[in-house]
Amino acid sequence: MSDVRHVLVLPDRDTAQEVAGELSDRFGVTEEPQLVRDALAGEDDAEDAQWLVVVEDPDRRLDSAALDVFAAEYEGWLEAP
Repeated sequence: MSDVRHVLVLPDRDTAQEVAGELSDRFGVTEEPQLVRDALAGEDDAEDAQWLVVVEDPDRRLDSAALDVFAAEYEGWLEAP
């Protein structure tokens, strides 16, 4: 069985940090999610960067649809695997 990784795409760093903090309360995530800056292709300006929240789910207990709805509350989405 391979590990599962969920990637939530958010519009900015502050939002990504807020989402990362909420994951333990809403979904019981115990590992610290990883925040990653994802610059849009061809863009050098940091303002044009999206932020990714990477959530490890080795036990496959997180519901992808629920994570997508959660990300949408913050103007984001769950990246398709």
